[in-house]
Amino acid sequence: MLKSAPTGIAPATLAMLAALTLAGCQTAYYGAMEKLGIEKRDILVDRVEDARGAQQEAKQQFENALEQFIAVTDFRGGELEDRYRRLKSEYDASESRAETVSDRIRDVERVARDLFAEWEHELEQYTSRDLRRASERQLADTRRRYDLLIDRMRRAERRIEPVLNAFRDRVLFLKHNLNAQAISALRADRAEVESDIAALVAEMNASIAEADAFIQRMSAD
Repeated sequence: MLKSAPTGIAPATLAMLAALTLAGCQTAYYGAMEKLGIEKRDILVDRVEDARGAQQEAKQQFENALEQFIAVTDFRGGELEDRYRRLKSEYDASESRAETVSDRIRDVERVARDLFAEWEHELEQYTSRDLRRASERQLADTRRRYDLLIDRMRRAERRIEPVLNAFRDRVLFLKHNLNAQAISALRADRAEVESDIAALVAEMNASIAEADAFIQRMSAD
């Protein structure tokens, strides 16, 4: 639900809006939201908040996966099969979080594209030159801030796949080699994995900070 949505909206109305979104009926969705007093600008802020939340959750999940990987490399005895299952579970959860991040970023891009197209079209409707120039400046500033945001989000997203690939390789290797030799081989890779996760977390933090700045500026305008 949009954070800026008016209170008291009937559940049936919210269900209808959700159905429109899932069905990809963007025009109908926007129309329904406008009737509730919610413009594309508000929807964009909401989508950015969703993407920021998805990145925060993904960052935490990758840190959890790293903890399990370290636990495996520190293994000295006991039930190795159990350690493998935990690591596999963390990898699966990381993959799911990564997919959600990509989905949320695409949602941001879709709404931003529609907002800017509508804004540019509306510029042609002004009769006042001064008001049109003011709106053009605001559009240019919003687009500039958005470009910084989406660049940061995409940079963080690009860091995810190499990390997932590295985890997948090690999970697959451990699956068929539940023995001390396999643990020793994984232990040799530990520093590399930790470095990759640290770089990913840094990019995620930068993207989250950019999202915070974008939301604050949009809310202040």
